[in-house]
Amino acid sequence: MANRGRLTDMIVKALIYLMLTILALSMLIPFLWMVSTSFMNELEVYSYPPKLLPEKFLWQNYREALTLLPFNKYFLNSIIVTLLSVIGQVFTCSMAAYAFSRLKWKGRDRVFAVYLSTMMIPVIVTLIPSFLIINTFGWMNTYYALVTPTLTSVWGIFLLRQFFQSIPSTYEDAARIDGASEFTIYWRIIMPLSKPALATLSIFTFMATWKDFLWPLIVTNNNNMRTVEIGIAQFHSVHSTQWPYQMAAAVVVMIPIIVIFFFAQKYFIRGITLSGIKG
Repeated sequence: MANRGRLTDMIVKALIYLMLTILALSMLIPFLWMVSTSFMNELEVYSYPPKLLPEKFLWQNYREALTLLPFNKYFLNSIIVTLLSVIGQVFTCSMAAYAFSRLKWKGRDRVFAVYLSTMMIPVIVTLIPSFLIINTFGWMNTYYALVTPTLTSVWGIFLLRQFFQSIPSTYEDAARIDGASEFTIYWRIIMPLSKPALATLSIFTFMATWKDFLWPLIVTNNNNMRTVEIGIAQFHSVHSTQWPYQMAAAVVVMIPIIVIFFFAQKYFIRGITLSGIKG
C-alpha cells in the first residue's frame, strides 16, 4: 500500500509539472514567435503554412528598423519619462503611505478608504478630463504632459502603506525620544527599511510607464516627443504593416524591462511577499 501511495504521489507530481511546463511554454510562444518574425522577410511572414523559423536570419532588420524612424529620440523620451515617473512615485507614494500608516490623525482610515475606492474607477473614465487639464495648461507635446499624470498612484500608496505597517513602531519611538522630526523618521528610518517594497513599486512603475501607449499617443503629435511604444506602432499603416521591422523594434524595446526585472527580482519577490494585506 505504501508503494502504491508513493507511486500515486509521483504520478500526480509528474502531471502537475507537465501542466506547469505546458503553461510556461504557452506564455513563451508569443515571445518566441515575435523574435522569429523579427528575422524574417516580408514574404516569409505571410507564407502559409506559417514558418516557425526563417530560412535566413536577417540581422539587418534590427538596424533598418531602428534607423527608419528616429528611435534614438524615442528611447531618450521614454528614458526621461520613465525615470521621472519612478522618482515621482517613490517620493509621493512613500510620503502619503507614511501619513496613512504611521501618523495618527482624525479620520485617517476613512480618508484612506475613500482614496482607495478610486482604484475602482476605470482609467478610461479619467482620460478625457486629464487631457482637458493638460491642454488647458498648454502642456501638449511636452514632458509635463507625459510625466505629470504618472507622478503618483493609489496602488503605490496602498502597497507602501501595507509594508510600512509591518515595520515595528519601536524604531520610530526611539527616534522620537532622541528628538527626531517626522521627516527624519520617514527619511532615515522608514525608507531604508522599506527597500524591498520601494523596489517593487519602482519595477511596476517602470514597466507601466515604459510600455504605456495610449496616454503618450493622446498628448503628443510631434514626432520629437514620441515614445518607443508609439514608434513601434508607426510601422503599422492603413495599407500595410512592416511586421519584421515592427517585431525587431519590439524585441529591442523589451530588453530594458527584462534586464531591470532580472537584476531586481529578489527585491520584487520579497516586496510582494512582505507587503501582504494587513488591517
